[in-house]
Amino acid sequence: MLAEERQQIILEMLKTNRIVKVQEICNRTHGSESSVRRDLQALEERGLLERVHGGAKINYALQNEPDMFGKASQHPNAKQAIGKQAATHVNAEDVIFLDAGTSTLAMVDYLPINQGITVVTNGILHASALAECHIQTILVGGKLKATTKAIVGVDAISQLSKLRFNKAFLGINGVHPIDGYTTPDPDEAAIKEYAMAKAQHSFVLADSSKLNEVSFVQVAPLNAATLIVEHASAKLLHPFMKETTVEEVKR
Repeated sequence: MLAEERQQIILEMLKTNRIVKVQEICNRTHGSESSVRRDLQALEERGLLERVHGGAKINYALQNEPDMFGKASQHPNAKQAIGKQAATHVNAEDVIFLDAGTSTLAMVDYLPINQGITVVTNGILHASALAECHIQTILVGGKLKATTKAIVGVDAISQLSKLRFNKAFLGINGVHPIDGYTTPDPDEAAIKEYAMAKAQHSFVLADSSKLNEVSFVQVAPLNAATLIVEHASAKLLHPFMKETTVEEVKR
């Protein structure tokens, strides 16, 4: 069995049990103890697990989510570059959806002006920034989530059910080859999932800190959207390129 295959099995075991022993992995993969320990070291270096005595445990902070201003302070240059790249996909007369993420907020300054685009968003900060740019904007109504300044809930879903988009642009908390796109909050996950379903083409914007991370709720499988990321090593991006279109931003 190839090392890559063993490592996939290890991750699948951790998804189920959250902690696994070296001997359990050896029995499952028919690999030697030394091979399994090398696999655990490689996966730990990628941030996918934490080695403990005799095995490994999953290290995902599944429900951890900073507030909007905390997010904005993380990787601001990467988010600006990713937002600028994402905006190149918006054409005249497009109707697009921007969800309430900081990477999507970075798109606003780069959107085409006076070209008849319409933006639907569930982000309070996004709607304000779009209005400043004199871009036609529809803010969906519903329950306001204080931390992320996102509109969520059944009323927002009801409004989205009546709309269609040329493109949807989404921020995300975790991007993983197996678990796909994930986020901590089920309410926000529902908005993202619904917007993707109503769009002809979806894009997920993610700086490299989101890669190989997993949060509580799956939004969609990896191949459901084009992934726009900052420049990263071929080794880091290879598992994602096998599953979906990856657009790498050159800075």
